[in-house]
Amino acid sequence: MGMTMTQKILAAHAGLDSVVAGQLIEADLDLVLGNDITSPVAIHEIEKMKVDGVFHRDKIALVMDHFIPNKDIKSAEHCKCVREFACKNEITNYFDVGQMGIEHALLPEKGLTVAGDVIIGADSHTCTYGALGAFSTGVGSTDMAAGMATGKAWFKVPSAIKFNIVGKPQEYISGKDLILHIIGMIGVDGALYKSMEFVGEGIKHLSMDDRLCISNMAIEAGAKNGIFPVDDVTIAYMKEHSKREYKVFEADEDAVYDEEYTIDLSQLKSTVSFPHLPENTRTIDEVGDVTIDQVVIGSCTNGRFEDLAMADKILKGKKVKKGLRVIIIPGTQQIYLDAMEAGFIKDFIEAGCVVSTPTCGPCLGGYMGVLAAGERCVSTTNRNFVGRMGHVDSEVYLASPAVAAASALTGKISGPKEVM
Repeated sequence: MGMTMTQKILAAHAGLDSVVAGQLIEADLDLVLGNDITSPVAIHEIEKMKVDGVFHRDKIALVMDHFIPNKDIKSAEHCKCVREFACKNEITNYFDVGQMGIEHALLPEKGLTVAGDVIIGADSHTCTYGALGAFSTGVGSTDMAAGMATGKAWFKVPSAIKFNIVGKPQEYISGKDLILHIIGMIGVDGALYKSMEFVGEGIKHLSMDDRLCISNMAIEAGAKNGIFPVDDVTIAYMKEHSKREYKVFEADEDAVYDEEYTIDLSQLKSTVSFPHLPENTRTIDEVGDVTIDQVVIGSCTNGRFEDLAMADKILKGKKVKKGLRVIIIPGTQQIYLDAMEAGFIKDFIEAGCVVSTPTCGPCLGGYMGVLAAGERCVSTTNRNFVGRMGHVDSEVYLASPAVAAASALTGKISGPKEVM
């Protein structure tokens, strides 16, 4: 029986010739990730193990990004805990204020994730790195602790769903629209503990930023991971950002998939996810008249350079709707610099937006954009659960940077073609 791309990566890291869906394996890890919220729990667990340090100081990444710069005493204590642990264990890849970024934007940029890797992270959106042809998945803090101590993790080998991507997207249609369309189609549990494997000639029209966004939201369909094949786009990105060796795994022709779907990019429309589940999607022509109070453009889903470039294309030379709050958050310090050099930051400020240091803040209702009761926000983030960005009586509408920027100009959910 043939293996999927994910299954081949897991088999190689478990030292096995082959694996099958449902099999329990122990696999070697290439990277273990934690942030300022999840790492303290893992650190306290690893202290209980009484192990002598970590398995490899170069293969652990600790990124302070959720409440950074510290928003309160509790977040300051969390970061102090992680900072002291990183110093004690001489962790190479520790990222704090001034060097940090949103973890899932930062690690690929720093070249810490490449094709063929097995990566775990104590953050559900660790599945992002499948865009580079790696197996990456979120775990709990205790699993993170075990991974830091031993360099290994247990997995149940996932079965897979194949998504055959064809066609070429129309203007203003991005990876965010594709993944929202898929989640709307299969539901938030449609890929539960499965691998979402994206293939097809249409992938050539998806940039690396698109792919990172799509893989990032695989978890919103319940998936164990999302993964793309390695092509020229992937190789060019890895050569630009990383000095590490990568390994290409390809699915067998007779690999087994639970379901297969074909999606024509040329037929996609701007898509919005209504409260309070990512699967509650509508195309832009089905939205109706929904007034909003706030727009957030950023996060590990859509805080990359191309996302800011799209926002700038729509906002430049215009003014945001009076009374509307528009918050733009570059994903990393480098993206911030690149956006500054491209003139985006000046355009955003002149349009009436605020621009923040990289942070996850508003995405999880932490800070930098918490919503009050009755308020509505169009956000390029990944979740719109009840109370996700603040008060339980607030509403979050997930959308692409193009839709978010257009909505910032009109004060209601709008498509980019309405303002251009």
